[in-house]
Amino acid sequence: MMSAKRIAPRLIQRLPGVRGSLEENLDLARFTWFKVGGPAEVLFRPTDADDLGKFLAAKPADVAVTVIGAASNLLVRDGGVAGVVIRVGRGFADIAVDGDEITAGAGAADINVARRARDAGLAGLEFMVGIPGTVGGALTMNAGAYGREMADVVVSAEAIGADGEQHRLTAAELGFSYRHSTAAGNWIFTAARLRGVPGDVADIERRMAEIQAERETTQPIKTPTGGSTFRNPHGVKAWQLIEQAGCCGLQRGGAVVSGKHSNFLVNVGGANASDLEELGEEIRRRVEAETGVVLEWEIHRIGTTAEGAPEEVPS
Repeated sequence: MMSAKRIAPRLIQRLPGVRGSLEENLDLARFTWFKVGGPAEVLFRPTDADDLGKFLAAKPADVAVTVIGAASNLLVRDGGVAGVVIRVGRGFADIAVDGDEITAGAGAADINVARRARDAGLAGLEFMVGIPGTVGGALTMNAGAYGREMADVVVSAEAIGADGEQHRLTAAELGFSYRHSTAAGNWIFTAARLRGVPGDVADIERRMAEIQAERETTQPIKTPTGGSTFRNPHGVKAWQLIEQAGCCGLQRGGAVVSGKHSNFLVNVGGANASDLEELGEEIRRRVEAETGVVLEWEIHRIGTTAEGAPEEVPS
């Protein structure tokens, strides 16, 4: 007699119980600023750091984990993301002021941190009004804008390891460099302690307004985009190389090189993740052929293509 074929349990059936939510095959395009991307095999939205830590400690060791926040600088490929995608969101959005320091959850919007600092009369954090996304993402990539970056203001960060243990990392242990943190690959950030300096509220407000006005003038913030596409090579701006290579106005499907800022790719309607990634790779080819410089992606790319091609290591 032929034995019945054994059906493997769905991933969600293998996962531990949580206080937050676990959802199968959830479309990630709804979260990304590009408005593209395939589904998460399972999306986990933890209630708080304790919920997240217990989940990581109890989940099967073979289950892959990917962490997202506001997904403002993220390209999710069309085939989606296998394993568990953890979205660090509302349960990590608290912001508190104590003297000249601000403690902000990893899910707190950068702009809200800047506003809270302003209201408390703390200067030095105005640049965060110009960074789309959340504190967790800003820590991961040492985000910066308008002459300052996270490394200038971070005192320490709270993080959870793959074993579910919670840790506090000093600024030095975060290993900040240009758009990078050496700790980012090993930890899931849950909060940060930031330091400002006493300042005049009106002056702080004026500087924030200047940053917002300049950003609106020079960046395509009202069109679906992922922010700066490529890191600036040493001593030169990526947009200058892109324009030198004749890439202004290049288009693949609904993906276009922004006419307002050439280091921004935008979804003008109907683009998929492959359109955006292929357009970015074409820019890299042209820039290297014209200038000899190899641009490195600043946008983080995750998942598989619609054809199921394996995930590549982002460069």
